[in-house]
Amino acid sequence: MKGELFAKYIWLIQTFIKAGDTGLDLEQVGRRWRLHFGTDYPRRSFANHREAIEEIFGIRIDCDRSTNRYLIRASADVSDGDAQAAWLVNTFTVNHLLALGKERLTGRVAVENIPSGQRWLTLLMEAMTDNHLVRITYQKYSAEAGETLHVRPYAVKEAEKRWYLVGYCQERQALRVYGLDRIKEMEVLQQGFAMPERFDVDELFAESYGVYLPEGLSPERIVLCTSEREARFLRDLPLHPSQRELPQEGKGPRPVRFALRTRVNDSLIMRLCSYGDRLEVLAPDSLREAVAREHRRAMALYGPAQ
Repeated sequence: MKGELFAKYIWLIQTFIKAGDTGLDLEQVGRRWRLHFGTDYPRRSFANHREAIEEIFGIRIDCDRSTNRYLIRASADVSDGDAQAAWLVNTFTVNHLLALGKERLTGRVAVENIPSGQRWLTLLMEAMTDNHLVRITYQKYSAEAGETLHVRPYAVKEAEKRWYLVGYCQERQALRVYGLDRIKEMEVLQQGFAMPERFDVDELFAESYGVYLPEGLSPERIVLCTSEREARFLRDLPLHPSQRELPQEGKGPRPVRFALRTRVNDSLIMRLCSYGDRLEVLAPDSLREAVAREHRRAMALYGPAQ
């Protein structure tokens, strides 16, 4: 699979989303394809693309046998929902539009750069689609040189402006997480592998924060309180999928409480510290003390207030 093939998948999905519940027949699809790509669109190619789109994005292009028209059912949910498929479609669509309009929109569009996604993401999704092993040269931040590893690419995950590969490392004989920005070289091998039954990357990290594998630590119930103003941001962008708002108890400067359940790690502590005095950890005591300790270290670094 090449990058341009991904662009065709995205174009096809967007075409059916625009068509809505009425859908399109094969002649209409072919006409739109010729206008956009300048080539004919054989029925067999359309069938192959439908199959690939369902496998990669989980989006099914159905055929209404009563009208012989094709459509994506509940297409508004696909384009506007918060499902992973919608995120992938929107991400690739935006990147495609930015590339097309780069010259005309120079200086008018700004997006945050995630270098690792640009270089390796498409190649990894190719390997994942075909269940092929990848050989990577990986260099940790703490290492002087890279090492060659053979990995079964189970999933990719984005967190904190970085893309990660989640897969089984044959050298380590264990599940591992690799930052794509630390991968120096990658090659998709012909050797295949079998995916574990019912593997789901969301379930794997459901009770973890960030990309820490659920090893050793147990998830804890965490209670936070914050101001009404800060709570508006947390409602729109929760700290964790498990986050729930609790009934208010009194007024005060931080009347809004949230609870979430996850494993405590350094990434979570640093994230909580980033809120400064706008957010307070109420429980557990161990996390409250860890956040307080980091704040005290920061105060010591800057010295007493003048």
